[in-house]
Amino acid sequence: MATKRRRGSTWHYTIRRAGVLPKPVYVSFDDEAEGDEYVRRLEALLARGVVPEEFGTKPSATNLLSDALTRYKSAQHISADDTALLDVVELRLPRKLALPGLTFTWAQAWVTAMKREQNLAPSTIRHYVGALARALDWLAAKGDIPMNPLRLLRKGYSTYTPDDVTQVALVEGEAKGDDERDRRLEAAEEPAIRAVLAGAKAEGRQRALELRHGPALVLLFDMALESAMRMSEMYTLTVAQIDLERRTIFLDKTKNGDKRQVPITTVLRKLLKVYLHDRAPDEQVFPWWSGERTRAELRRCTAQLSRQFARIFEAAECNGLHFHDLRHEATARIYERTRLTDMQIAKITGHKNLASLRRYANLRGTNLAEGMW
Repeated sequence: MATKRRRGSTWHYTIRRAGVLPKPVYVSFDDEAEGDEYVRRLEALLARGVVPEEFGTKPSATNLLSDALTRYKSAQHISADDTALLDVVELRLPRKLALPGLTFTWAQAWVTAMKREQNLAPSTIRHYVGALARALDWLAAKGDIPMNPLRLLRKGYSTYTPDDVTQVALVEGEAKGDDERDRRLEAAEEPAIRAVLAGAKAEGRQRALELRHGPALVLLFDMALESAMRMSEMYTLTVAQIDLERRTIFLDKTKNGDKRQVPITTVLRKLLKVYLHDRAPDEQVFPWWSGERTRAELRRCTAQLSRQFARIFEAAECNGLHFHDLRHEATARIYERTRLTDMQIAKITGHKNLASLRRYANLRGTNLAEGMW
């Protein structure tokens, strides 16, 4: 059992477990709640006979975080995005960082360094922390570490504090803000986009845009608004993944690395029935992707379509609109037009974090006003 005592502003803990620990373990924390949580998790491991490597009699040769992440990538199916994020994290963290060094103090210092030394955007910080946190969850579940210190970070950890702003100003000049996009289509923008896709000449232009694969571009635009799918999830579809009878699109591999079923609306079903007429099951729905699932090929295809739609949105005078904003628009429409719960909508959109999902649910003020007296 553990004992604790306070010395000044610090809490000291002594953990003994006869027959499991070779000697007592002494740890100290500035925060009592953090210390209690650490000890609780450590004692739960010891009760099962699991001794974290840093408390064993012989140091492990694979005690480095980099080695642990290699094991994690080999043993777990993780998304391409998490793989890329972890690659960057490994490059930026000290090569000799060992698992015993993954404490709450380290977690706070790492986040502070990303703000003050690298001046990263809060959203970027959250992406790095999220990817590493998922890896540390796996290590904690295996007993390689007693707890995941990144899960102890307080809400808003990525936001620049006044002290962070002051320190960044000494070097960079200006701290990064949290740019959470909430762009939605205005009433006149969707008709304007459809007009450009149909070949209409935009005002102030000598001729209409030359659009290759026009019908495919129209379908991609419609599918984005009707399904809330990500761009890469759509352009990598094959005909076999679409079941019009069951009104379902089956996604084998998504951004989060999970399978997902996306319901097809009646509007999208009519469009797909015409577009896919007499198409073979093994054919790709859209013409832009080569079929290779390499990171380079997916980036190429995404960049190509992003540029194409940027031209379309510019011609339609939709200032500041990005293709990914259509996913936000589609998700918001699901909230507005259905009574589905957050969990049900998350199954459609593929959001694992409900907090991230609610960011998409900014219903129009006019719609909210209609429900008021």
